[in-house]
Amino acid sequence: MNIVDDIFAEADRRAVALICGDEEITYGQLIARADAAARVIATTAAVRVGLDCPNGIAHVVLALAIVRAGKCLVPLANELAAPERERIIRETGVGAIVDAAGTVREVAPPASPDFDEKALAALNPAFIRFSSGTTGTSKGVVLSHESLDERITAANRGLGIGPDDRVVWILPMAHHFAVSIMLYLRQGAATIIVNSHLAEDVLAAGGRHGGTVLYGAPFHHALLAAEGSGLPWPTLRLAVSVAARLPLKTARAFEARYGLPLSQALGIIEVGLPLLNLRAASGNPSSVGRPLPDYHVEVRTGGELFVRGPGMFDAYLRPWRRRADVLDDGWFRTGDLASVDADGDVTLLGRSHSVINVGGLKCFPEEIEAVLAEVPGVAAARVFGKENARFGAVPAAEIEPRDPAQPPTASLLASSCRKALASYKVPVSFRFVERVQRTASGKIQR
Repeated sequence: MNIVDDIFAEADRRAVALICGDEEITYGQLIARADAAARVIATTAAVRVGLDCPNGIAHVVLALAIVRAGKCLVPLANELAAPERERIIRETGVGAIVDAAGTVREVAPPASPDFDEKALAALNPAFIRFSSGTTGTSKGVVLSHESLDERITAANRGLGIGPDDRVVWILPMAHHFAVSIMLYLRQGAATIIVNSHLAEDVLAAGGRHGGTVLYGAPFHHALLAAEGSGLPWPTLRLAVSVAARLPLKTARAFEARYGLPLSQALGIIEVGLPLLNLRAASGNPSSVGRPLPDYHVEVRTGGELFVRGPGMFDAYLRPWRRRADVLDDGWFRTGDLASVDADGDVTLLGRSHSVINVGGLKCFPEEIEAVLAEVPGVAAARVFGKENARFGAVPAAEIEPRDPAQPPTASLLASSCRKALASYKVPVSFRFVERVQRTASGKIQR
């Protein structure tokens, strides 16, 4: 199976596939461009090909071309530093790199990669993406054509995207392409690529082209919620928030501004999109909702969330571990701590590895960050554990002020925490930073 072959075989060649600025191309034009690029890429002997290309129509064309040519796609995100990029190239054994112009540059793969080439080839790999690495070293996640197809089908049972949809795209393609963009193409939808984080640009593109679905991170939704023109977005039917925890303030402000609730989702590179808050998006926006029809979830002893369903990753590349060696009787351990309410809606409490143990009492950075985000003048907050001789660790916070010239006072921040949290959860210090560090997909760097 080749998933791009299937997408192209089912496409209506007259329908609009991609819109970016003033450029608009049909599925027929997309197929022609991708096939032309695939013929060039097929001339390389490399079995894994890196893609070094920013967001845009060229990224979609070249990513599809790499997979169409029978190669395994390895995205090389623009924000990577040189050592990070070299590590990905080395550890995946990339043999060629395609740039934004479609030029293929051969590179020398390692003589002896740290994985079994035959075992990897047997999986029919389409895509290797490194996890976002919020807690340190990321790892290569291998997805086969078959797994991609399964998870796209499962995700769309919740999203309900079809040929009449126009999806407004503002996330980095190097991190989200393989499932999201491929899903839209598989369903015959149009993707509106907006290469700007400015709310007025996103709103203008959505209004001009009749955007029906918005897929973004809380960062983007917060900017859109604060957009002051008052212009409506009448065609918008679904707004999905992914990549990071959705602050309640952002959810409420977005719904008040556009008359549509934000549906928070849980996306996991190893799993897909198992949870999406459709039913309770307005009443309980802090939840990631119920599992989609093809998925099952369990909150086990200790509060950790486990997920089971179709389209699971096929292997970790380094150290090499097949899916069956990682899963627990078919269940994936997410590393998220969660609760499930009486209605079956799941709420994420924090990451198991980020819990701060204060003298035997545990607190979640995400819980404290949510309180700080409500304080006037706070644009973002990052809470972390700070070593303490008496308690082992205590929470401390970094604050990104909305106006650096007039940051909120430490006393206001502390009093707001004391009103909402137990005393041991109140940060012992507040440090103001120009910008809270995030991963490219919008998650706070832990």
